[in-house]
Amino acid sequence: MTVRYEVIGIEGIGEVRPGDDVAALVLAAAARQSTPIAPGDLAVISQKIVSKAEGRLLKLTDVTPSAVAVAMASGLGRDARLVEVILRESRRVVRMDRGVLVTETHHGWVCANAGVDQSNVEADTVALLPEDPDRSAHALRERFSAAAGGEVCVVIADTFGRPWREGLTNIAIGVAGFAPLKSYLGERDPAGRPLQATVLALADELASAAEPVMGKLDRVPAALVRGLVLPPDDGIGSKSLLRDPARDLFR
Repeated sequence: MTVRYEVIGIEGIGEVRPGDDVAALVLAAAARQSTPIAPGDLAVISQKIVSKAEGRLLKLTDVTPSAVAVAMASGLGRDARLVEVILRESRRVVRMDRGVLVTETHHGWVCANAGVDQSNVEADTVALLPEDPDRSAHALRERFSAAAGGEVCVVIADTFGRPWREGLTNIAIGVAGFAPLKSYLGERDPAGRPLQATVLALADELASAAEPVMGKLDRVPAALVRGLVLPPDDGIGSKSLLRDPARDLFR
């Protein structure tokens, strides 16, 4: 039997605003296009619509930058108000150079601008990452599973850059319903050698697989991954994707 799975973009969700019911919007849009969410599906949801629905939007006109933010902004050639928001969303600055500010968010993600985003929002407004993406993913999973009449998994995805590689890719910042890592440690390859370092970032791979049907400009903020059997939930969520600082050679 051929091993295969499919990725289905969910169109017609429309503009999401604070207080909107993301689960209801996704369920209705999926049903309208005759691809209703079914048991066994993985729903990949854009971080942006989750942040919007949860009210994680901030007007820069309401931000007063600190002296530190003003000094950093001058060196970076950035808006001091934006730098102030980035600093508020960060636990530490990882790198600051050539107009780029890379930080570690309070969640533990290392990314540009602490995930603070000015795209697909109103002018002079920024979107912040969800306060607890795993909690958001679990809430969506409960709604989707109840509507489908069976277990549905959820990934909340955001677009990150990568060291040493050009281009952006979706990664999982929120996970519910399955283990985001798939370990082959201790198993043997076809030649009989034990695998010692093979742990796949399955949740990131699936977030990335969904991105081509979602896109940055196509206004398709959700997708279904169908036909895969996912590993059982490890109860840790996206946190298992964070590398232990003790094993981080670049920290």
